[in-house]
Amino acid sequence: MNPLLYDFEQNKLAFKAEPHTTMEVRKNQIQRLITMLNENEENLCKVIEADFGYRHPVETQLAEILAIRQEAASTIKNLNRWVKPIKVKTPLHLWPSKSYLLPQAKGVVGIMSPWNYPLSLALIPTISALAAGNRVWLKPSDRSPRTSGYLATLITQYFNPLEIQVINGGPEVSEYFANLPFDHLFFTGSTITGQLVSKAAAENLTPLTLELGGKSPVVIDLTASIKDCASRVLYGKLFNAGQTCIAPDYILVPHTLRDELIANLKVTYASMYAQQTQLTNAIDDRQQTRWTALLEDAALKGAQLIPLSDTHQLLNSFVPTLIIDPISSTKIMQEEIFGPILPIISYSNLSEAIAFINSKPNPLALYWFGRHRGRLSELLHQTQAGGVTVNDTLLHFSNSYLPFGGIGASGMGNYHGQHGFNTFTHFKPVLSMKGFLGLRRIGGTKLAHPPYGKKMGYLMKILGKKQ
Repeated sequence: MNPLLYDFEQNKLAFKAEPHTTMEVRKNQIQRLITMLNENEENLCKVIEADFGYRHPVETQLAEILAIRQEAASTIKNLNRWVKPIKVKTPLHLWPSKSYLLPQAKGVVGIMSPWNYPLSLALIPTISALAAGNRVWLKPSDRSPRTSGYLATLITQYFNPLEIQVINGGPEVSEYFANLPFDHLFFTGSTITGQLVSKAAAENLTPLTLELGGKSPVVIDLTASIKDCASRVLYGKLFNAGQTCIAPDYILVPHTLRDELIANLKVTYASMYAQQTQLTNAIDDRQQTRWTALLEDAALKGAQLIPLSDTHQLLNSFVPTLIIDPISSTKIMQEEIFGPILPIISYSNLSEAIAFINSKPNPLALYWFGRHRGRLSELLHQTQAGGVTVNDTLLHFSNSYLPFGGIGASGMGNYHGQHGFNTFTHFKPVLSMKGFLGLRRIGGTKLAHPPYGKKMGYLMKILGKKQ
């Protein structure tokens, strides 16, 4: 027997032996994660930086450390409320019976996390899974090997393997992991890999959450402040060098504002990123090679390329670049960019912009800049996206009271806060039969028991009465 399968079965047996952990146990597990973070924060930042070659420590603090702490604090604060049974209405013909939903852990859940935020995108869903009372198996990305390896070492120091187990390895291990019969499987990564994970989960009828990506558009309205847009969009685009699933992927801007936007983006870049150390590296050579190929393809197909700097570059010598009005057949308009390249596409009216967005698979995020409420409402109602931030970028991810997730090609299911708790919870429907006026013989199914006769006919007429 494969050692992983043996360990997995032991976790299954452990859950069946103790399917309901107390609130004290769950809160203690989450607090241990934070203790682990606090006691090893400096080393965690160092291994993340080593995986990237360079990432500004502020970005690691914001996107990894702070995000995990906030999620943990919110979960501990609200968990007693989340676990309470939920009262449900009972129809008149079943009175005075009572109905409710009983939140229960699903069992052993698998979490497959990506390399771009190798700590927070592993531990935030882990917090949700533990809060719901589950055992967790975590498979970090092999493209961030230092962080994945160090995380595995830390987990063994702070947790029993029957609480959290970390499985490291390459594509073969990932494939084996996805094929295990988890009680829930949570995957964050590319759409292509998500399709493979979905097929593997289907073999075991495993419930699945997919947090994918997509081409997240920015729509700039005529009423927007172009200077403000340039600053906020560029920050969202270049945070982690664009290696973010909700990074702005392309800009739709009115024809009359295009040149002003380009000029402001260049000025903003010179101001915000005057120091080369403000920019994060590509995760590896493969990533940088892909960025270069995207630029070469766009140039070959006639797009105008505008480097944002003549002198400043990422540490790996890649210059953040604008692509002006690329044609639809370019790779950069077909694939999620996931890097410091920003296409700018002109539009004549909002209907044209909406049609352009709707011609592509549903994005994970959508961004709007402007003050015209009517056009904003039209955009929100006429397009689909996993989430929206108005007059800024990225912020909807940071609100744990909002569900975070995709729709269609950008994913299915969601998490964060109570939404994460709900994802890893089975809400068991319960109806408790009570007799009318204390008489059990006229409560529940009693009146419908055979032998059938006139009383059943009367009962059917009452129950089937047209509304």
